Amino acid sequence: MKLIVTDREGVEHEVEAAPGGTLMEVLRGLDYGVTGVCGGMCSCATCHVYVDPQWRERLPEAHSDEREVVGELTFKRPESRLSCQVQLVETLDGLRVTIAPEE
Repeated sequence: MKLIVTDREGVEHEVEAAPGGTLMEVLRGLDYGVTGVCGGMCSCATCHVYVDPQWRERLPEAHSDEREVVGELTFKRPESRLSCQVQLVETLDGLRVTIAPEE
């Protein structure tokens, strides 16, 4: 599946990813600034991304833990998500995200 990722420098990248993992796992493997320090436990927000508005409604709603962590972020927006909580499924082929500024 294909992902469109805009890095912190504003450069857009087309990335291939296999369904089944999380968005964080893919982004952490690239050198765009996502570190995923907590390993996907929804506690560090080092995987914060902005989901393109056209894709926001296609993602499952954030659970309470994710909403709480995102709520504490300086650079939060309505389209903020923790990429560790975004499961890569075939229906997200073409997903567009922007890596949020480092907190």
